[in-house]
Amino acid sequence: MNPRTVSELEIKELARLNLPLARQVLFLRFFERLQYHAFGILHDQAEANDVVQEVFIKAMREPRLFDEEFRTQAWLYRVTRNLCFNISRDRRRRGAILNTMPSHEELGEDPLEHVFTGESQAELMVTMSHLTEDHRAILLLRYYEDLNYHEIAARLGVKMGTVMSRLSRARDRLEAMLSQREDFRVAS
Repeated sequence: MNPRTVSELEIKELARLNLPLARQVLFLRFFERLQYHAFGILHDQAEANDVVQEVFIKAMREPRLFDEEFRTQAWLYRVTRNLCFNISRDRRRRGAILNTMPSHEELGEDPLEHVFTGESQAELMVTMSHLTEDHRAILLLRYYEDLNYHEIAARLGVKMGTVMSRLSRARDRLEAMLSQREDFRVAS
């Protein structure tokens, strides 16, 4: 059996007989294709590899994966696309935040050092102190500790959907507060 040409139906039949082998065949059948798909969206091979690994972790936890009615291939591609779009969205948001920082030329030093140790950090922290505890905590975990959604969910003991919605609301609130200040300009 060539894993690259085996059908989804054949993999599901194999799962009834030998689940570990079916998982291996599924991986071999879709791994490379999902990498190409992820790379086409992200244009970054390392991130594409990370996404595909995350997809297969989710797949192994999906109880319906080998059910007869379940559209496994469609699900794999949809999860891959959604994870890639989350990364792309995060890049844009980080870019918007980084665009508010002075450049190397303006500072004569590393701009991140300036924000984390200088006056900008103090002003940002003052603004963040007006956020709720939940919003402040999630922003710090995401942008200061650079944790991904799964790590934040584990740290806070909440579901990933809660992390995504809470982070989105926290960013929106912080951007609104910063846009009211004359010394910060947040790009949308």
